[in-house]
Amino acid sequence: MRVDPTLPFAEAALFGCAVITGVGAVVNTAAMPRHSSLAVIGLGGVGLAALLAGRMQEATSLVAIDLNEAKLAKAREFGASLTVNAAAPDCVDRVREATGGGVAFAFEMAGSARALELAYRVTRRGGTTVSAGLPHPQQQVSFSHVSLVAEERTLKGSYLGSCAPERDIPQYIEWYRAGRLPVDKLLSERIRLDDINGAFDRLAAGASIRQVIEIG
Repeated sequence: MRVDPTLPFAEAALFGCAVITGVGAVVNTAAMPRHSSLAVIGLGGVGLAALLAGRMQEATSLVAIDLNEAKLAKAREFGASLTVNAAAPDCVDRVREATGGGVAFAFEMAGSARALELAYRVTRRGGTTVSAGLPHPQQQVSFSHVSLVAEERTLKGSYLGSCAPERDIPQYIEWYRAGRLPVDKLLSERIRLDDINGAFDRLAAGASIRQVIEIG
């Protein structure tokens, strides 16, 4: 992708998989209108990018759900109005109570069937549940068929944020430079190539969100 050459390389590198997937799921796949309610389940780079997109769309409720307390704290820094640990037995009840029956849009970003089931349960009547995670092919999802019909729900998949790179990446960069989409907040660390193994370990442990390798 050709991008504005005045954009620093470290910032340009962020507009890859995580940003186009997370932001694209909100603005492309779901076409979420401004001032809607939103929940994100799974707060890695993709999920936090979706959270930033929800904030850009001035979501009335911005709910963040994860198993990792450090990631929930990061979501609060990003503007989440409610954070809930997915392991809490009252997780669904807390979200539905705080949002008047559930959110209009829920985004599963964990690549987990259980996370998608949770996302479906926190979606309100008439709402949309979007999955952008990539679980193991053998994982299966279970939900109430009658709720899909009687509550007129929408369940959608989103692959790489339904992105058209030539169209979307320049637009996302424009939003970033205008201060509307601060994806630089995703940058946890700049590493040297000889630290690549340690960086992967930190990423797997959830201790890092996005890393940029600097060479030279």
